[in-house]
Amino acid sequence: MFKKYEKVFKTQYDDWYQGQSDYRKKVASDPRRLKFHLMPKTGWLNDPNGLCQFHGVYHIYYQYTPFEPMGELKMWGHYTTKDFVTYEDEGPVLFPDNDGDAHGVYSGSAFVKDDTIYYYYTGNIKYFDRDDYDYINQGRGSNTILVTSKDGSNFTPKEILMTTDDYPQDMSNHVRDPKIYQHGDDYYMVLGARDRESKGVVLIYRSKDLRNWEYYNRITTSESFGYMWECPDLFELDGKLILNSCPQGVEAQGIDYENVHQCTAMEMDYDFDKNTYEIKSIHLVDRGFDFYAPQTFEDEKGRRILIGWMGIPDADYVNPTVEDGWQHALTIPRQLHIRDGKLVQEPLEELKQLREDDGTVYDFGGEQGPVLTNDIYEAFISFKKCESFSMTLRYGVTLTYEDQVLTLNLGEFGCGRKTRKVQIKQLENLHIFGDTSSFEIFVNHGEEVFTTRVYSLEGRINIKGKCEGTMTVYPLKSFSMEGGCNEE
Repeated sequence: MFKKYEKVFKTQYDDWYQGQSDYRKKVASDPRRLKFHLMPKTGWLNDPNGLCQFHGVYHIYYQYTPFEPMGELKMWGHYTTKDFVTYEDEGPVLFPDNDGDAHGVYSGSAFVKDDTIYYYYTGNIKYFDRDDYDYINQGRGSNTILVTSKDGSNFTPKEILMTTDDYPQDMSNHVRDPKIYQHGDDYYMVLGARDRESKGVVLIYRSKDLRNWEYYNRITTSESFGYMWECPDLFELDGKLILNSCPQGVEAQGIDYENVHQCTAMEMDYDFDKNTYEIKSIHLVDRGFDFYAPQTFEDEKGRRILIGWMGIPDADYVNPTVEDGWQHALTIPRQLHIRDGKLVQEPLEELKQLREDDGTVYDFGGEQGPVLTNDIYEAFISFKKCESFSMTLRYGVTLTYEDQVLTLNLGEFGCGRKTRKVQIKQLENLHIFGDTSSFEIFVNHGEEVFTTRVYSLEGRINIKGKCEGTMTVYPLKSFSMEGGCNEE
């Protein structure tokens, strides 16, 4: 019924949905379905989009292909929540139904102003009138599109603000993922881009009215740092200006940049009056196998919250959930801070509501640690001293610390994922969230994070080695989803 690079209308989706009860039941019965992570009811999920809080309600949009698990036809799905533990699945809300986005409603963002939500996204177009198009420097259109809403669910008609012809002439056809930053009375749009020499950059446009944009500058490194910088996000945090982005094509440097594509945080020194900048530092945002395209927003409490895609494009490892018709999830929400000049992430406070009890505290030290059988859990490990240790997170999945290197090893349960590492001079604590088929591991209050999918379903927790401390383990319950995968 649906073909790649053909328009999809809401009426077509509604007709399709009515006949897919068996598909939804098949996906819902998969034992690898996550308990406290947002995931597709059917099909494919990737980048979080349009994150915002509006009149007390958090809106979480995401790249969505409900029809199959490989992501052929991109639209925006939509979740809402007031507390990050009870959600409403609002279904798809933006469809590739327009000449400006006929081949995909790609990633974008939300900006709240004057009781209105402004949504900016990339409309993807591919041209098929010639066989020699490479779809990098020719043959592709990337339209920057605007819709607005007064409630997060009903949208104004789509307005094309910029096309490929409006971007600098030295850019390739790969320009996408608009995000808005306000400085003073001016608005700045950052767009991820690849120039014609295959160097990654972030383009900056400026506006006075959120509709008319003029080219302002570009951010890049003196030496090439990847061929494309996707999903840029420029924001202020604790007095610092931060640019998050996802550079593609960065070569591994020892235990750094081991993924096929990266996610980095750059501390910026930007003089907006003189339009000059300096990149002061670059850090990896996550050390795990499955983390990409994060987006941040400031909520009504003034918190900077990050949600990422628990997946990554072009990886050589796989997700066996494809067999049951679905793939990928979003990370848990994380609050951001700057500590000692570095971006740190910590689980959002609201997630404590998922704890089933007050937790059990275990002392450990030496070769005889506690052995537990939890599979869905939160664990906080505080070290009094630690020279080395080996921790089993789940059967066949280990976290080890030796010679100041922390190593996550998924063994045979990674479906191609093996090990990821980070150097930690002094290990103080670990904060671990284990879901059915994922782990998120926060090191030293979020100075480093490992995010990964994993496919061992047998619960087993154990820690031992040349270390002493306490471990508190909380069994976790599922979040509540209305209209979600458990409705039928």
